[in-house]
Amino acid sequence: MKEQLAKIRAEALAAFSSAQTAAELDALRVQYLGKKGELTAVLKQMGRLSAEERPVMGQLANEVRAALEQALEEMGSKLEEAALDAQLKAETVDVTIPGNVQKIGHKHPMYIALDEIKDIFVGMGFTVLDGPEIELASYNFDKLNAEEGHPSRDWSDTFYFDKDSRVMLRSQTSPMQVRAMETMELPIRIIAPGRVYRKDEVDATHSPSFHQIEGLVIDKHITFADLKGTLAEFARELFGEDTKVKFRPHHFPFTEPSAEVDVSCFKCGGKGCRFCKGSGWIEILGCGMVHPHVLEMCGIDPEEYTGFAFGVGLERIALLKYEIDDMRLLYENDIRFLKQF
Repeated sequence: MKEQLAKIRAEALAAFSSAQTAAELDALRVQYLGKKGELTAVLKQMGRLSAEERPVMGQLANEVRAALEQALEEMGSKLEEAALDAQLKAETVDVTIPGNVQKIGHKHPMYIALDEIKDIFVGMGFTVLDGPEIELASYNFDKLNAEEGHPSRDWSDTFYFDKDSRVMLRSQTSPMQVRAMETMELPIRIIAPGRVYRKDEVDATHSPSFHQIEGLVIDKHITFADLKGTLAEFARELFGEDTKVKFRPHHFPFTEPSAEVDVSCFKCGGKGCRFCKGSGWIEILGCGMVHPHVLEMCGIDPEEYTGFAFGVGLERIALLKYEIDDMRLLYENDIRFLKQF
């Protein structure tokens, strides 16, 4: 038995010293010191020994076990240190290498223009509203004086959801006029920016999805002069103090009288240039006094209250303000274009 113990000790110490990983070392521990290990198998033979030999062999076996456990601990520490050194070497960072530059995003030019427009009208006492993009025909057309048969209701212009033409993607933000008049207490001063949809071909100035900003004021004694003063101030705030406005007669079913508004060219000061196509003026929006029948359909007495409305194309304002000549650039997400703003 003494020779067996000596052999186990020598073989185990040699095996421990040659282990390359912690897993290998643990397997060797089980092989030699486990419940079914080689040292345990030898100790089970102690019962065959005489009473005089047992104490001697028992002490020798304990010495072998202690030596193996110490060797295991020492080798385990070495392997752990080696693994840590290897990990640190693999994860070494060269602090002299230039770091990766993190690109920081910023507002889209269209939303820069939108925030500026909001600030202008909020400063005049307007409230900003938001509304649904999926709209009913009663709000998008009927209550805005666009009766059945009106060209704007045609399937070639509007994205309908049902064959009865009663549910659609809104083609304008004007339904927010009706929703405001039906739900808000008088007087009303609101703007309602939002996305709208029309069946337009994509080109430099058109898109099937674009943005409008609707404006509405309802109060007693509101006149066209109030409309002119509000939009003149808006134009000066947006394009500069020297900006002039011009109102041209037009027609919209939900306003009467109606007008389109031009501003003096902010590039040439109204003298005529390539930007304004030589006219000295640039069209920016449509407007008018709210039609009395629209007021009636919304439950407002047109004999007591009057109001005005206007609609601004947000993309058009962004194109003008930043001198962009192609609307498609606003939607292409080209970093080379967007980082200029």
